[in-house]
Amino acid sequence: MKQVASFMDRVLPWLTCGLMLIALAFVFLYVPNERVQGPAQRIFYFHLPAAWNTFLGFFIVAGASAAFLWQGDRFSDLLAQAAAEVGMVFCTLVIITGSIWARPIWGVWWTWDPRLTMVVILWMIYAAYILLRLLAGDNELIARYAAVLGIIGVLDIPLLYIAVKLWRGIHPKVERMAPEMIWTLLICTAAFLGLFAWLIWLRLRSLTLR
Repeated sequence: MKQVASFMDRVLPWLTCGLMLIALAFVFLYVPNERVQGPAQRIFYFHLPAAWNTFLGFFIVAGASAAFLWQGDRFSDLLAQAAAEVGMVFCTLVIITGSIWARPIWGVWWTWDPRLTMVVILWMIYAAYILLRLLAGDNELIARYAAVLGIIGVLDIPLLYIAVKLWRGIHPKVERMAPEMIWTLLICTAAFLGLFAWLIWLRLRSLTLR
């Protein structure tokens, strides 16, 4: 455990910062413009990793909530809360970057595309979970209600993909990418994943010290 704490405190922050700098260099200096969307497509390298972290956050919330309901483990409860708060940050980033991209491509900041709508619903579930968890305080019963919501909420993720299949939307699909784009996306994903893990670690440590 001490080795994990040492890595999270001393190595991960520097590793994440380094990856972020490399990611920025790749996005703005290395990768070519997409043929159709032009420079606006570059925000995709932030938008997609943020979306993946949003989903990962809720999977952690659901898993930790299930462990809390099963074993009554306080650490699992705190992990679920930390993952929800960090996940909501990334979910907000998904909505913001999506709107910035939509303005030059679609001509509007927002449209109620099925996939976009499901992301907003996911954001609201995150918000409801966090609010309920904050209201719970030391009340274990309300904390368990929040855990149930955390487990149910993860169902929005597969529903997001089902909605895309059932209703045609205008949200673009990721198609064949040039090698430079793939490398840029991979580096950005690694950088965002490092940031995600570091933020959860900081929040979890803060909650543990209360």
